[in-house]
Amino acid sequence: MSENLRNIAIIAHVDHGKTTLVDAMLKQSGVFRENQVITERVMDSNDLERERGITILSKNLSVHRDGMKINIVDTPGHADFGGEVERVLKMVDSVLLLVDAFDGPMPQTRFVLKKSLDLGLKPIVVINKIDRPGSRPEKVVDMVFDLFCELNADENQLDFPIVYTSAKQGIAKLELAETTDNLDALFDIIIKHVTPPQVDPQAPFQMLVTSIDYNDYLGRIATGKIFNGTVKTGETVAQIRKGGEIIKARISKLLGYDGLKQVELNEAFAGDIITVAGFEGVGIGETLASAEQPKSLPYVAIDEPTLAMNFIVNSSPFAGQDGKYVTSRNLRDRLHRELRTNVSLRVEDTANTDTFRVSGRGELHLSILIENMRREGYELAVSKPEVIFREIDGQQCEPLEYLMIDVPEEYQGTVIEKLGPRKAEMTAMNAMDGVNRLEFIIPARGLIGFRNEFLTDTRGTGVMNHTFHGYGPYKGPIPGRKNGVLIAMEAGETIAYSLFNLQDRGALFIGAGVNVYEGMVIGQNAKDKDLVVNACKGKKLTNVRASGSDEAIRLTTPRELSLEQALEFIDTDELVEVTPNSIRLRKRILDENERKKSKKRIDG
Repeated sequence: MSENLRNIAIIAHVDHGKTTLVDAMLKQSGVFRENQVITERVMDSNDLERERGITILSKNLSVHRDGMKINIVDTPGHADFGGEVERVLKMVDSVLLLVDAFDGPMPQTRFVLKKSLDLGLKPIVVINKIDRPGSRPEKVVDMVFDLFCELNADENQLDFPIVYTSAKQGIAKLELAETTDNLDALFDIIIKHVTPPQVDPQAPFQMLVTSIDYNDYLGRIATGKIFNGTVKTGETVAQIRKGGEIIKARISKLLGYDGLKQVELNEAFAGDIITVAGFEGVGIGETLASAEQPKSLPYVAIDEPTLAMNFIVNSSPFAGQDGKYVTSRNLRDRLHRELRTNVSLRVEDTANTDTFRVSGRGELHLSILIENMRREGYELAVSKPEVIFREIDGQQCEPLEYLMIDVPEEYQGTVIEKLGPRKAEMTAMNAMDGVNRLEFIIPARGLIGFRNEFLTDTRGTGVMNHTFHGYGPYKGPIPGRKNGVLIAMEAGETIAYSLFNLQDRGALFIGAGVNVYEGMVIGQNAKDKDLVVNACKGKKLTNVRASGSDEAIRLTTPRELSLEQALEFIDTDELVEVTPNSIRLRKRILDENERKKSKKRIDG
């Protein structure tokens, strides 16, 4: 059975075309009916994935080609979901490393490739988007080779096959000069270069759990690869925990993959990727093994979280107006439910029963969780993200990020100047067709709040990407936000007349006719101090009419902040209030006099 199997993962930087390539492979392998309506990026099944155009969860599927079954795993391309990538690489025997023919290798390309090479996998390099204007496939191949050398690839790994593709057009070729209208070249390379799973079908059953999901009918379900032996539905097997504890349970359901569908199996064989139900307490990295001869496989370690924030029960005057779930019990239950499947997440109780400390791999990782919660009807407040420090060999260390910036030449000086106080160290600078690529190593703290500033400084023309680099010695203090905020003085509805007079003070986050409460942040002050303002004051009316007194009031469009922008913007004494219908900024202490007393206590 294993001779006719090929297990492969598709890895790449975000937006280099992984999911589009999977679409084309599915179409050309006969998975869909001729008259079937197919959505774009069919693997991005989650609403958030579709809206943002990124893959968040890794997913399995299989295609059949020339008598071979090819199991394909589509992986996320963003560093914050690296925990998903690390696990699935244990299930496969090779990877398709997808690289954009214009951009070349990016930070996440380096991250996922390093993980693959460390596991001894031999990648197939796919240069995608060869139809893109300005594409430079030959140059990108050289850049990829340099990256392999930099990451200490062995001779076998350096001898990688190269395929040129346009996922959008559904074509693949081995030489750029070839003309083709299909992906046959890619399928042929996979069948030829990917080795069948190195397994022993006669040995006792062993399966490594690399992914967990939850089903309301089946309970917790575990996905992984069978390394040895066979297994049948109804069979009793041993679950070997991380510490060596053994629990025996019966497999209630055995599922395999056929195209995009999960199909029920009676028996599964060594080398295949399957999903099993029947183990309520099963966790990532654990082994399911023969009940008679339970023997564990090496444990899969996942990189630890680097960023933490507090999730707090919403205590604003508008609490309970939008959401269905508003209590600390609702919040605790939802966070602990997330832990069942989100392995890179940590949730801790704090001294305050209404506050939970949640740690993750980055701002996007945590903001996706918050966005999902608000869509499910939860209300909460969240604090400013903080990095997680560690003590290594008696020295305080902090997480560092590898930052890559593509910026037009005229803005290069501004960007470098802004990154200096944030303790960034430049490691490389390359010119590419009027755009300069700058590479830095920067503390994760230095990136919090930088994206908005960066987009403003580069007039929206700059592109920045970053990925976790490692822990390094503490770099010293980094200045926080320079500007103060405009704070509402009283509860009420904002009036255009008041906002018109406040426009000169700074940038507003809200328009007219919006309900506000005391202590709510309604804009950014142009100066460095916080300013308490009255946004609900109407115009005094008289019975005397003078020329110019009734001129039309023109308000500038308010700057509406997305969830990520709000998290980056807030300071340590502020919170983001998140409800199903609104994202508001507020001070932790709403009353102005109480804020002043608290500041005196801290300063004194």
